[in-house]
Amino acid sequence: LEKNVFYTGAAPNQQAIPAVEYLMSEEGGGAKRFVLLGTDYVYPRTTNKILRAFLKSKGVSDADILEDYTPFGHADYQTIIARIKQFAAEGKKTAVVSTINGDSNVPFYKELGNAGLKATDVPVVAFSVGEEELRGVDTKPLLGHLAAWNYFMSVDNPQNKAFIDKYRAWAKKNAVPNADTVVTNDPMEATYVGLHMWKQAVEKAGSTDVDKVIAAMGGQTFKAPSGFTLTMDATNHHLHKPVLIGEVRADGQFDVVWQTQQPIRAQPWSPFIEGNEGKQGL
Repeated sequence: LEKNVFYTGAAPNQQAIPAVEYLMSEEGGGAKRFVLLGTDYVYPRTTNKILRAFLKSKGVSDADILEDYTPFGHADYQTIIARIKQFAAEGKKTAVVSTINGDSNVPFYKELGNAGLKATDVPVVAFSVGEEELRGVDTKPLLGHLAAWNYFMSVDNPQNKAFIDKYRAWAKKNAVPNADTVVTNDPMEATYVGLHMWKQAVEKAGSTDVDKVIAAMGGQTFKAPSGFTLTMDATNHHLHKPVLIGEVRADGQFDVVWQTQQPIRAQPWSPFIEGNEGKQGL
């Protein structure tokens, strides 16, 4: 962790771990076997290292975890989906944890549908699929599959309505195509919160001096479009964030099927990885 950086995105315990806990729960289908499928770069590999250790702590054996990676832009998922189908047919309830990034999600979900793997049979929870990724995509193969984020555009509260209205007004003013139907998403909300907290910190410090603003950032709060009041942690510089799990709808939005009651403090150093015990960050 770097003292000059304030982190507005999710730490593993604010997205990946709760998503897998949900899949393992009775409400989430009671998964016993897991496919960890991602794009081949540092984020998916690090997330899956943490998830593998977490699953092991819950008594899931290596034989019940299938881990696979594909390059950026990968489009041919036939072989991988066939492996998932075979893996899922071996008797235990199976779920897929997807850290597939970008355009590869379209052929992945399409092939999932072609293979007849419905969300009720093998649910997929994704950490990189949100409202923007679903724009203009045929959602039929995705219906019922899940995404874990800290915000969804569909949440109903005054802060979110104002956030969406302001973004669409900006889009219209700047001649963005289809300005009336542009969508918000989790990374946008995280950035919006971060900028407002920086503004508040500058006002508190009465200066844009870096060290003074850093000192003023810790403990800043902001009522976010998620509907929760978020706090910037003064120790590890991560936002305390709620966790929401959403189910894909036909219109490319999400129905929230589970959420935390309050924001969760980030664990930048996952306690499930050896050597991280007791690390809190700054």
